[in-house]
Formats: sequence, C-alpha cells, structure tokens
Amino acid sequence: MPILRIAQAQINPTVGDISANLAMIYEQARSAKAAGAHLVTFPELAVTGYPPEDLLIKPRFLADSRAAVRELAKSCTGINMVVGFADADPERGLCYNAAAVISQGEVVAVYRKKELPNYGVFDEMRYFTPGTDCLLLELDQVRLMVTICEDVWVEGDDCEICALRQKAQVVLNLSASPFHAAKLDIRKDIVARFAKGTGAYVCYNNMLGGQDELVFDGGCLVVSPQGETLACAPRFEPSLQVVDLELPPAVELPDLDDAPGVTSVHLPLPCPEPLRPKAPYCATEMGFLAETYEALVLGTRDYMGKNGFKRAVLGLSGGIDSALAACIAVDALGAENVTGVTMPSQFTSNETRGDAELLAANLGIKLITVPVAHIYHIYLDEMKEAFGPGPAGVEHENLQARIRGNILMALSNRFGWLVLTTGNKSETAVGYCTLYGDMAGGFAVIKDVPKTLVYELSAFVNRNPKRKLIPVSTIERPPSAELRPDQKDSDSLPPYEVLDPILQAYVENDLVLDEIVALGYDSATVREIIRLVDINEYKRRQAPPGIKITPKAFGRDRRLPITNHYRPGFGTKS
Repeated sequence: MPILRIAQAQINPTVGDISANLAMIYEQARSAKAAGAHLVTFPELAVTGYPPEDLLIKPRFLADSRAAVRELAKSCTGINMVVGFADADPERGLCYNAAAVISQGEVVAVYRKKELPNYGVFDEMRYFTPGTDCLLLELDQVRLMVTICEDVWVEGDDCEICALRQKAQVVLNLSASPFHAAKLDIRKDIVARFAKGTGAYVCYNNMLGGQDELVFDGGCLVVSPQGETLACAPRFEPSLQVVDLELPPAVELPDLDDAPGVTSVHLPLPCPEPLRPKAPYCATEMGFLAETYEALVLGTRDYMGKNGFKRAVLGLSGGIDSALAACIAVDALGAENVTGVTMPSQFTSNETRGDAELLAANLGIKLITVPVAHIYHIYLDEMKEAFGPGPAGVEHENLQARIRGNILMALSNRFGWLVLTTGNKSETAVGYCTLYGDMAGGFAVIKDVPKTLVYELSAFVNRNPKRKLIPVSTIERPPSAELRPDQKDSDSLPPYEVLDPILQAYVENDLVLDEIVALGYDSATVREIIRLVDINEYKRRQAPPGIKITPKAFGRDRRLPITNHYRPGFGTKS
C-alpha cells in the first residue's frame, strides 16, 4: 500500500502583506520538505490573507497576488504544494477565490472555489465568481481532490458528487473558518459528513490568526472515510501537522479524460526514500471557557501587532469588565506593555478604587491615577448657564464618562498607546454605554462577550487556587457604573441572568416579541429590552471593532438599519 505523507501548514497571514505572507509560506514549505512530506497545503487565501474585502476590487492587488504565486513556484522545489490565493481573469474583469497547485517550479493547475458563502461574516459573492471545474490530482497511484472551505460544507454539491463519482481517495480542503465558541465541533461534523459521503480521507487546513473582528483558530483536521478524526492540530498557535495516510492502490478508477467539468493533473512523487511512519497526533481538546479566552487573547494580540501598536492602555474602574479586559491584555501583550488608569470621582467607592490597585499589582502592570472630580466640576461651572435650572440628569453621568474617555485618548496621543475599551455585549446591546466616553478607544476587547460570560471567564482566570488575579470582591460586588450616588446596574436593567437569555433570543436567534415571551419571560421586560436594542443601533455603529466570539456579533454578523420602525408584535397584546 502506498503511504502518502501530507503536511498541513497552519499559518497566520496578514491581509495585504503579501511579501511577509510569502516568506511564511516559504519557511513552512521548507519545513514540510525536511519532514519528508510529499505534499503540503496552506489555508484559503494564504497569499493575500483573509478576508481581503475591497482590496479584491483593486486590479493591482490581484496582479500582485498572481505574481506572488508565480514567484513562490520558482522558489519552492522538491515538494508539491497547494496554496490559496486570489486569482483573476483581467480581460473579463473576474476575480476568483483560488488554490494554486505548485510542482517542480511551476504552477501546474489552479482550482477556483465553486461554493461562495454569502451569510454572516462572509461576502464572497460581492467579490468572487464561482469556479466551474473540479480539480483532481494523481500522485503515485493516489487520487486527490482540491476543494476550498465552503465546497465541503454544502451537502450534495458538485464537489461531493465529483469526489464520489471519480473515487477521490483524499480530499484537500483549504479553509478560512472564523472562530466562535464551539465552532470546532461543527467543523468536525461537517468534515466527517463529507468524508463518509465520499469515502475519502479529508485533510482540512484552517487559517490561524486575528483579522480585525475575526479570529481564526486553526485546528487543522485529518478525518478518515469513516468520519473518525485521525489528527487535529493545536489551536490558536502556528503548527505544521504531518500525517501519513496508508492508502490502497487506486484500481479501476474512472478515466478523467472523458469526465466533463473535471480537470486532472499528474504530480511527481518527491522523497523516494522509505519513510518512517508518523504517528497521528490529536491536540488536547479545549473547553468552552478556555477556547473563548484564547480567542480573545489571540484577537487582541494580532489586532495590536498587525496594526503596529506595542502598548495598550485601559481604564481600570475596579469593576469586573475592566478587570477581565486587563487580564486578556496582559496575556496578549505582556504586563510590561499594558498600562492601567484609575480615574476616581466623588462617586467612586474606596472598595472599587482599592480593587483597581490590587488588580494592577496582581497583574504587574503600571497604574496611573488621574482624579476626575475637579475637571468635572469645572465643566459644570462652565456649563451652568447653558444647562439652566433643574435637577442633574444623565448629562452629568455621561460627562464623567466622557472626561475619562478624553484622559485615555490624551495618554494614547502622548505615548502612542492603543486604548482598549471594556464594554461587554450586554451593555452594548441595550445602549448602557456612553458615546465618546467608555466607548472611546481603538479596540473593544470584550465587545461580543455577554455579561454572564464575563463572570464565567473571570472565574476561569482565577482558576489557580493559589493566586486570584481578579480580586474576589470585584466578582462578588453588584455591578455599577458609579456615576451617581449608590448607582447599580440593576437600577436601569433587569438582572443579567434575565437580560442575557432575552438578548440571545432576540439578537442571535432572531426571535420576536411574542416568541420570546412564550419562552417564559415577562412581556413588559421583553418589550423594553427589544426597544433598547433597536434604538441603540446608532451607538453600535460608532463603537470600535471588537473580537467576535459568538455565532452572531454586532457589526460583522448582525447588520440592521439605524432608521428602523419594524416592531413585530408591538401593536398587539402579548
């Protein structure tokens, strides 16, 4: 039986940095060659990074992508490669999500993705034209098929039918599947279904790294024809996964010369020396909280690093949201690159101020104190005539938040630090946040993390029984913005244990008023939460980008008009 050694390079490219991405591909190709691999795969659009968005509209960008693949072919010999890139037909003005097959210093074939996703975070129909032909490779009596991401997600599509009819023994899939919690299980199910349906091994190579709001967690898979996961690369870190597939010789295969819609290429077999078998490796599976936390760390690290920021600054209120954001920042950047700022007012309790100081000490980060009470009173004195008579309202609360935002942005301007905001998904959903105040900054670390999950992740951070990084009092204290005397979040919002499930039903599951009430929630409460979500779309449009960790994040996934009067069920009793 022939043994086919396949390497999967799990790399972290940067969108648009074609030269750096190419250097990364060179390095991994050399490592795969040294490991005795017959063939190495790279993720979807590895040359350009994913998603390139409107860069794909620029003819020069497409020309550079194609030129990079030709240069790659000249420089990498002695191993067969399949690498994702953006292809084009300049004469017809068409763009393709493609995979180049490289062998013996040449691009010997190009496969163009057939199934283009156009949902959630994906806009591929905006840019790409679907391919028309399937691509099969013949390598030492083994028949392989090249696919790209969605090609294996659509049940019964052309790729699945072709793999079955043409008796492909191995399906190579180049992917850029972004993370949300529990996504790996979904991928395994999809790949296993395709493998069992076609009777082929599936080598699924997923991208790694943060790109704006998206995180790609890697986790390359090799799945048997029986749907069993044979190998799974570590997630959230670069990896070169090398797997030996012991395959029966291909016999009585259909003649590809007469197969319509199928292109075939014969590849040489490098490394003729006998190979020592490589035992398959499955990385330890991560739990829900661990994978979510690692996604937040990787997303923060890559957003900072890929955009040229070395240090971050964030406000430390003594509350749980800023505490969790600070922990993520330290794990992403190192304590020496994170600065906390405490900005006490006359409403700040000694407990929260003490917790901010204790957190900074536990994390080993620098802490700056800038009191805001004096600045706040100067504002009030100067605004007295404009405000006129009457009791203080929300303008007094928001003024404090905006003073704090100004201070953080001033430090950012002075030292070149990126301001990390600390608002969570629950607050962002209902508008319990201040434009140009606590929303002011460059990156929203926990923007897609519901408040109840903030508590769970904080407990996860504190899992070391010998040292609690986040003060226990921070976790146990009732949450408060501390912008007026004795203020509590519960003064304005239902308990988060009630709020978050309603938000999930409305925002992520697209249920409407009567459907949510039917789940057992109070009609008036549901009505008010829906109203708050809808009227605060304008705030979310002005929020900084943040890491997607749920199936439906604001901005990337959920896109609703600001001016929107659609309220199903609001005109009837519920």
